[in-house]
Amino acid sequence: MPYGLDDHGRPTFLISTMAMHTQNLQSDPRASLLITQPDASGDPLGASRITLLGNVTLIPESEIAEVRRLYLERYANSKHWVDFEDFSFYRMEIVDVYYVGGFGVMGWIPASEYESAKSDPLADTAARIIQHMNTDHRDALILLAHAFAGMEAGEATITSVDRLGFHVRLKTREGMRGARIAFLREVTSPAEARTVFVEMTQQARKRQNEASSF
Repeated sequence: MPYGLDDHGRPTFLISTMAMHTQNLQSDPRASLLITQPDASGDPLGASRITLLGNVTLIPESEIAEVRRLYLERYANSKHWVDFEDFSFYRMEIVDVYYVGGFGVMGWIPASEYESAKSDPLADTAARIIQHMNTDHRDALILLAHAFAGMEAGEATITSVDRLGFHVRLKTREGMRGARIAFLREVTSPAEARTVFVEMTQQARKRQNEASSF
């Protein structure tokens, strides 16, 4: 389902009364929206995803102008049917949030924390960062997992990344494991994330060289 977002992070939908999901919502507004992050490795169980639970209702006429503007910015092609009589804007009022960051990383998030959160500066580039690291720097990820998570792995892939760090999925002797690795400092842009990745890899290699010298 295509969705927009308002200034509070609430999903908005442009849907037709002819659609069965719209008719279902009119009978019972309770709904959930599953949002998944593209995973470069092709394993959906290792990718991050979030489920938003809430009530989806018709947006009041007085608030439609701003919702419409934001929605059309995201889905320009919807201009061809946005004014059809059977289409209307709906919005989900979030009641609860469940997050899965990959293997072994999951939990409930209060709706109040979701509403007060700010968009992560890596949100729009996270997929490209993940693909780049998993494609071009697999050996570095194994080093990072050992140096900063204390875990030995034969294979390592990033499943999510944000301003504070990243999650990795590790293939160990005991089986598949997940770990969260914090950045050396908070990053505010993709360029800063790259710099920190380089610094952490250099530190990991230094530790490896020091250990092998004994």
